[in-house]
Amino acid sequence: MLEFLREEQVDEHIIKGITQFREDYPAGHQEWNARPRYMYYGKEVWEQAAEALLCGENLLLAGSKATGKNVLAENLAALFGRPSYNVSFHINMDASFMIGTDTFRSGQVVFRPGPVYQCASLGGFCILDEINMARNEALAVLHSVLDFRRIISVPGYDTISVHPAARFIATMNYGYAGTRDLNEALASRFMVIHMPEITQDNLEKLLRREFPDMKRDAARQFSALFMDIEKKCRNGELTPKVLDLRGLLDSIRLMHRGLSPQPALDMGITNKTFDSYEQSLVKDIIASRISKKTESASLFS
Repeated sequence: MLEFLREEQVDEHIIKGITQFREDYPAGHQEWNARPRYMYYGKEVWEQAAEALLCGENLLLAGSKATGKNVLAENLAALFGRPSYNVSFHINMDASFMIGTDTFRSGQVVFRPGPVYQCASLGGFCILDEINMARNEALAVLHSVLDFRRIISVPGYDTISVHPAARFIATMNYGYAGTRDLNEALASRFMVIHMPEITQDNLEKLLRREFPDMKRDAARQFSALFMDIEKKCRNGELTPKVLDLRGLLDSIRLMHRGLSPQPALDMGITNKTFDSYEQSLVKDIIASRISKKTESASLFS
């Protein structure tokens, strides 16, 4: 992954800092160094995020749909050589899920650690996904973990110190149903990056990396298609339901297996909305970029 950062022209000083971090906190398991499924593209965001983590800060990645928040978080954990723990927040999330709770094992009551506890103990990277979907009273337990105290108090058990390599990366999207304003006390414990929308050039790089045998013209057309949909969503002509980068990648994966482009794109993008008028608009956008006569085999070398 360090070579990937060099390809993205990330400052060499930052790369040296990451290398030193990995030497100071060597990976304990081979899977901690596993290459992530997708790579994040964006030099400035890489530099901001890496510098913050090297300084011991926690990150809040705020942005709209399809900006790569979770991809970047997973990339950072792999880059720094640390295990990652995921917490997907919802309205019924409570502190016991994050920190841990009592359970029965072999006829005895024992403590079952939660992902935040495990991350703090092992020096992992904890990804707090959609943090603004949880109740503020549930998140209050994180205050002592994220500020200068860096401790976890477990009721009925000991207080533990957070491992010096542990970092917490939160993501949030104000556009989703059920989200709320983030508590100011919690927000002050993060360095915040507003994630930019992916550019067409970076999307082309992503497509070419994911599908090495895709023809350059095809990658350009699919990236332009996504940009067209994004523009329509930004102008209010389409809802964000159809702005699905995962859906585009999955559609191309189906094409790679031989499915025709039109039905593949319908499954991955068009059918994400259930409004017939909106579906017709998306179909028109697709038709303007990808001919109905196009065969999947012609897209790949």
